[in-house]
Amino acid sequence: MPETILMPAGRLDTAGAYAFEREMMAATQAETRRLLIDLADLVYVGSAGLRVLLIAAKRLRASGGRMALCGLQPQVAEVFDISGFAAIVPVYADRQTALAALR
Repeated sequence: MPETILMPAGRLDTAGAYAFEREMMAATQAETRRLLIDLADLVYVGSAGLRVLLIAAKRLRASGGRMALCGLQPQVAEVFDISGFAAIVPVYADRQTALAALR
C-alpha cells in the first residue's frame, strides 16, 4: 500500500490546525498505514498544530501504521525539539529519506 503524503503550508496555529485536522482525520480513517507529513512549506507550528499531529500519530500507531515527518524549517524544528515531539515521531531531513524509512 502506498504512503499518503500531506503537505501543510503556512501556519499550524489555532486557526490553521482545524482544516489540517480534517485532512489528517480523513487520511487516518482511510486505509492509510504509512503517513508522511512534509512540513517544508510550514513556517509556524503552535500547540494546536502539535496536538493534531499527535492525534494522527496515536491513531496510526493503534492501527499498526506509521507516521514520519520531513522538511522542517529551522523555526519549526526548534518547536519540535523543545516540545519533545521529535522523540515521538521520526523526523527526516527530506522526503526521499522519510519515504525510504516508511517502506
